[in-house]
Amino acid sequence: MINNNDTHITGEMLLRYYELNKTKKEIELEMNQLKDAFQSYFNNLVGTRQKGEISVSGFKLQRQIRKTEKYKEKETVKRLEELQMNDLIEVIRRPDDTKIKAALDLGLLTQTHLEGCVITSYSPAISVKPITPR
Repeated sequence: MINNNDTHITGEMLLRYYELNKTKKEIELEMNQLKDAFQSYFNNLVGTRQKGEISVSGFKLQRQIRKTEKYKEKETVKRLEELQMNDLIEVIRRPDDTKIKAALDLGLLTQTHLEGCVITSYSPAISVKPITPR
């Protein structure tokens, strides 16, 4: 493991990171292909919405089915309003980023108007690529 207090970056470290990242992508691709094969197997064996289980060579393969339900927003709000169940409707007031940016671009708003309203966040990303000679 690498010592966090050591600030030296070596070519070996970059090469290792690059190779591991490449291997990770290859592994994820192969795992997704295997998952697709397992799903297809269970779809043919028990159907698309059924859980399944098989044992092969000392391994158990299981498929669980998770059911999620969401309400169609427009239809549900309309129905709840018809039923006079307005307390079951959530009113969400939030800034429209696109319209605010347009208002700033048009000069209708300035940054000083929004002082104290903006949250800035940063997230670091690492990229290692081989340098190809030209």
